[in-house]
Amino acid sequence: MKIAFHGAARTVTGSKHLLTCKDGKNILLDCGMFQGLGRETDMLNRDFGFDAAEVDVMILSHAHIDHSGLIPKLVKEGFRGKIFCTSATKDLANILMLDSAEIQEDEIKYINKRRAGENLPFLQPLYTEVDAKKAAEHLEETPYNQWFSVTENVQAMFTDAGHIIGSACVHLKIKEDGREVGLTFSGDVGRYNDAILKSPEVFPQADYIIMESTYGNSLHDNNVTTPDMLLRWIEKACLQKKGKLIMPAFSVGRTQELLYALNQLELENRLPDLDYYVDSPLSIETTEVVKRYPQFFNKTIQKVMKTDNDPFGFKGLKFVKSVEQSKLLNFQNGPMVIISASGMADAGRVKHHISNNIENSHNTILLTGYCEPHSIGGRLLRGDKEITIFGTLHEVNAEIGSIRSMSAHGDYEDLCQWLACQDKSKVKRIFLVHGEYEVQNEFKERLFKKGYRDVEVPEKHYETGLS
Repeated sequence: MKIAFHGAARTVTGSKHLLTCKDGKNILLDCGMFQGLGRETDMLNRDFGFDAAEVDVMILSHAHIDHSGLIPKLVKEGFRGKIFCTSATKDLANILMLDSAEIQEDEIKYINKRRAGENLPFLQPLYTEVDAKKAAEHLEETPYNQWFSVTENVQAMFTDAGHIIGSACVHLKIKEDGREVGLTFSGDVGRYNDAILKSPEVFPQADYIIMESTYGNSLHDNNVTTPDMLLRWIEKACLQKKGKLIMPAFSVGRTQELLYALNQLELENRLPDLDYYVDSPLSIETTEVVKRYPQFFNKTIQKVMKTDNDPFGFKGLKFVKSVEQSKLLNFQNGPMVIISASGMADAGRVKHHISNNIENSHNTILLTGYCEPHSIGGRLLRGDKEITIFGTLHEVNAEIGSIRSMSAHGDYEDLCQWLACQDKSKVKRIFLVHGEYEVQNEFKERLFKKGYRDVEVPEKHYETGLS
């Protein structure tokens, strides 16, 4: 059999790994969108590096767009098989793919307007809402911890990855030449002290492991709790500077974690009396999905729910649905907190909020998770003094902050703990994906020191045999 890495190879987004078995069956692990890579992003998303019509079956680790976002394009280009995922992932992916399609169609209008001025031919969106709805028909929900048939010679099982609701590590048993080979794909590994979710589960012994490495050289700061950090920023940005606190946040995972932390502050009578806006219809919808799966919450939040039936709601919280309501926030002065998608600030309503508020020194933009270096969030974190948004150059006068410890990705200790259930002598090779190249090389050295014998960092479209 062979494995080829067509995305999230020496970069963080675009997860796509294609397994080709000796019987000719092609199994795709994730079909994610590249994000935050500047002008290169669109070109990367238009070329899979393989023929979609030749893929027989797909397995989806979780619903985040960098893992699911090109499924509609896959179907559009000829994929006809099943897409196995957990029930929560199915619910979330349906919502996220439709939202992504809407973004594709809106952004292509803006791009084509610019291309018309340059006498360039128009582009088509990667896919449409019709394509997204067709893609949803291929999703087949599968429970955790039960082996199921993928093809005649391949079985799979999901274990909880603890990253977002429904996230899974994928385990394959592949029969070839009269023997069985075990392959594990980590998806995205969560944290062992997550505020909301259960910890990642142990998993069966594997011969080969495809492993994410986003924070392979970092440790999250666990000395200060998220509610305490949030309170400091709210007090500084809203109470002292009398400005807006704008927080780009991924719709799935990060938004719910922020709401839960703010709810904790209210339960402790420490939440400042302000208006707190969630300005993202997608975030509102996904929060409702998250609430439907309390069985995946950890013991701490389960205990909170015995006295607080909505751990994501609190006094002062307002949900903004219409575009008109969203635009009105830009004309309101004075202190307020705005939570809006996307997390890297490269799309969605938060991009407009940053564009309208970044030049005012009273305001604060607080990044709450990983940002690709070329994304708007990444450039702000880098300290750029000027930034172009919607074709307009802005001076960065607003204060820029970050809470890196809020990441839903495990740090290198979490990643090593996830691996700890494995017998090192039986792991033939580990492939590091979903990480920046320098970070991956540092994590590779760490794994060598821990006794793993063969660790590779594949480049995009790299293919290798598995014996």
